[in-house]
Amino acid sequence: MSDPFGSNPAGPAPTGPVPPCSCTPGAAEPVAGAGRFGPTHTLILLLCVLSLGSGLFLAGTPLDDVFTLLGGLGAIGAATLTAAGGGRRLAAVLVEAAVRGAGK
Repeated sequence: MSDPFGSNPAGPAPTGPVPPCSCTPGAAEPVAGAGRFGPTHTLILLLCVLSLGSGLFLAGTPLDDVFTLLGGLGAIGAATLTAAGGGRRLAAVLVEAAVRGAGK
């Protein structure tokens, strides 16, 4: 059996100019909409949260603990999306609301 990672069995390497590789930076065009949070992502996250909550409840976790955990995960996710999206103004509003709510 031949080694698929060995030398080229077809003959010597070509000696002309090498065409540009598509893996070099700038060679490939960026995918439209890459990095955006769309409806498909929302559906997947919703199903994951529902599955996690249902699994914890069926395992015997008290319902208050399930809601606390899922709320915390949602807050972490929202903070991550806000920070990654450059939403500094939105983050400032959320922090201000949290501080005002904690003072009551």
